[in-house]
Order: sequence, then C-alpha cells, then structure tokens
Amino acid sequence: MRIVTRYVLKEHLGPLAFAVAALTSLLLLNFVAKRLGDLVGKGLPWTVITEFLLLSIPFTLAMTLPMAVLVATMHAFSRLASENEITAFKASGVSMQRLVLPVILASVGLTLAMVVFNDQVLPRANHRLATLQADIARVKPTLALNEQVINEVVPRQLYLRAARIASGSNRMQDVTIYDLADPANRRTIVADSGHLALSPSGEDLILTLYDGNSTVIDPAQRARLQRSFFGEDVLMVRGVSTRLDRGNDRSVYKSDRELSVCELQMRVAEASVQRDSAWARIRRAEGDSLAAARVPGVPGGAGRLYCAAFAQVLRWLTPGPAHAAQPPRRVPDPAAAAETSVGALPDPAGSADAVLLEGMRFELQVAQHTIDQYRVEIEKKFAIAVACTVFVLLGAPIALRFPRGGVGLTIGVSLGVFALYYIGLLGGEALADRAILSPTLAMWGADLALGLLGIWLTLRLGSESATARGSETAERWYRWKRRWARDRA
Repeated sequence: MRIVTRYVLKEHLGPLAFAVAALTSLLLLNFVAKRLGDLVGKGLPWTVITEFLLLSIPFTLAMTLPMAVLVATMHAFSRLASENEITAFKASGVSMQRLVLPVILASVGLTLAMVVFNDQVLPRANHRLATLQADIARVKPTLALNEQVINEVVPRQLYLRAARIASGSNRMQDVTIYDLADPANRRTIVADSGHLALSPSGEDLILTLYDGNSTVIDPAQRARLQRSFFGEDVLMVRGVSTRLDRGNDRSVYKSDRELSVCELQMRVAEASVQRDSAWARIRRAEGDSLAAARVPGVPGGAGRLYCAAFAQVLRWLTPGPAHAAQPPRRVPDPAAAAETSVGALPDPAGSADAVLLEGMRFELQVAQHTIDQYRVEIEKKFAIAVACTVFVLLGAPIALRFPRGGVGLTIGVSLGVFALYYIGLLGGEALADRAILSPTLAMWGADLALGLLGIWLTLRLGSESATARGSETAERWYRWKRRWARDRA
C-alpha cells in the first residue's frame, strides 16, 4: 500500500505545482496592474520594484493555494479514472476511500502549514507591503519633458516649452517659461537656448538660460509691463521630484490584515473590556444591577484555542529562566474593568440621562463592531486554510464519479466551486460586519456546507454503478433514452 500511496501523491505534485504557479501569476499580474500607476514614472530602482512584487506574492498565494489543491485533485483523479487505473485498483481490492485517504492526509498537513503561513508570514508581508506603498506614494514622479508641447514642471505654477531638447546633453533650443507662482506678477521668460540639470540630491531642477528676456505683467495693470534682458540666467525649481525615503518615517499602526492571530485576539480582548464596561454602565443606568454584573466577556473561537496552544508550545520550547524573565502579557479581565468603571460612574439624573445613555449605547456599538471586525479576520485565516482539505473531499469524488470529464470537467467544476466558496466568504464577511451573522458562522459557513457535501460524496465512493459510458448519472440517462426510443418505435 505504500507504493499506492506514493503513486497517488506523485500524480498530484505536477498538477499542484502548475496550478499554483498559473493561478498565482494571474492574480499577481492583476494586482500589479491595479498598482501600476503608483510605480511607473517615479524613477524607482529595480530593487524596489522586485521587493514590491515579492511582498505581493504571500497575499495571492494564500488565496490561490486552495484553488490549486482543487484543480490538482480533480485533474489527477480524472486522469486515473479515464485511463482505467481506477478499475485496476478496484480489481486489486483497493477501495476508493483508501485511495483518497493519502490525499486527504496530505491536505490536512497542507492546512496546518497554511495556518502557520497565514498567521506568521502573511501579516508581516502585508505590513511591509503597506509601508512600502506608503513610501512610494510620497515620491513625486520623475520629471519628463517633451519637445514642442507645454510641460507642467510645477503643477499650476511653472510651465516650460522648448522647440528641441537634446537627449544626450539636455540642451534646449527656443525656450519659453511661464511662471504663474505669484498671481500678482505673472512672468514669462523667453530664451534662445538653455540647459537642463538636476541638483546632486535629484530633487531640484536647475535651468541655465542663455540670450533671453524676462517679462513681468501685473494683472491689475495690464497696460504696464516690466522687461529685463540677460545673457545668462540661472533658474532653480525646487522639489520637482522626491527620492524614495525608507529610513525614518515608520508607522507603527497595523491594520487587521497586518496582525497575527494572537495580536488580533489581544485586540479582541481589549475591545471586549470597553464593550463590557459600556454594557454594565447601561444596565446600571437602566436600574438592572443584576444584568450589569453579567458581562458577556471575551468571545471564544478558533483564535482563542490557537493562541492557548501556541503559548503552551512556547512554554515547552523556551528554557525556564528565559521564560521567567519575560512573563506573558496579561489580558485584562472584562468583568473587573466593568465593575471598576461602574463603581466610578455616578447615577445619571436629570435631563442629561437620555444623552448620557445614548452615548454609552454608541460606545457599546462601536466596541462590538471592533470585536466583530477582528474576529472575522481571525476566523478567515483558519477558514481559508481548512479549504485545502474541504476541496480534496469535494474534488476527488466528483472526478471519480465522472471519469470521462477530462479537462473540461476540471475547469468547469473548479470555477463553480471557487465562485460559490469565495462568494460565501465575501458575503459572510459583509454580514458579519453588519452584525447580522456571528463571525464564526459567517467565515465557516462555506467550509461547513462544502465540507459536509464532500464527506457525503467521499463516503459514497465505490457505490456508484459507472460503466464505460461514464458515471451513474450518465448510465441512467442512457437507459432512459433507450427506453424512450423503444417506446416510440
């Protein structure tokens, strides 16, 4: 059976690698195309562009790996079935469940690896990518001047036109400059020739003009003008471009997609303290002291279990003295914080009662929304990882039930399953953000529905009555057509 296990897994490696590369490349190109306007024309070095591409891969890989697992599973088992290797396995006494089991176990291992990837690698890559995008956004485009057109050197302030610009020497001929920086003194500079150069910092433009004149017009007195002539004049335009600065301005803020599971769980605990404090104050203001003592507390979920297991593993791996020197961060007790806040709050009285109560309800709503937002991101990290196993349970029975489906079946079913899964995921996230569904049900609903269907189909493997014409359904359709033709005859 080890030979069978190795053979079945080997059949999946090639399609899996191809599907991962193809799907990741497609999504990566789509992502880069949307950000192309923020990258081009700024004189960025190739190392920055390469870093941008590399940091974009983890996000796309987290989305495409479950897709690739489904494509590889359906392609591999469809090929085995179409070439009658499944029939040979059945004749040798190998059950279909036993044939699928190695792939299921491999998908479980891939799920665990994806959990670690989504928890540790993905948030760090997202944070570095967000920081890099913020640094790039501060860079002004590299100055590019064209001949025979009016070039905007400084937006709405300075414009330049040159009849000819030599690309090698940056020598200009027949130069006209319109300086509109001072509305009270509009200046026009005309020169026979000139020279373009950038300052050593690369941020300022130095224009050296030869044999020209400068005309200043006051818009309030158009009949009067001031003209001066020069043989050589130097004009410096500051801040025409800005180099990429990645040294000092580092934001410590992280969005929910830039946090690990335990960091998100810590945010949930902190928001729960605020929510429970508002809950207790509202109940006390309404005169229900018993309900004020029964605060909801920190919600459970996959993140809470994962962080507890993660902390236990760290205790095992960390030596005693080092672990004692760095005690774990304590999560505040929501009930104790609520009691402290309630005890310090006086009873609302007078006409300010309604306003105070409305403010506390708004505080409760905001805190609950924050909790739901962080919990959605926690559950999503696990749900997407578990999709690898769900897609194997769903894809293998479909491929074996329709042995002559080929590439068309693989592409069609894969697209349909992808659409259903990600529509369910995005729809569940929207419902959870609006507090219509709990974050756990919203994120795990698609996995649960497709997983139960996949388990049912996997358990029924081997009970189908497929023939050379195809699956059980195809056989029934074939018998019905023969009966209908015979009745008509």
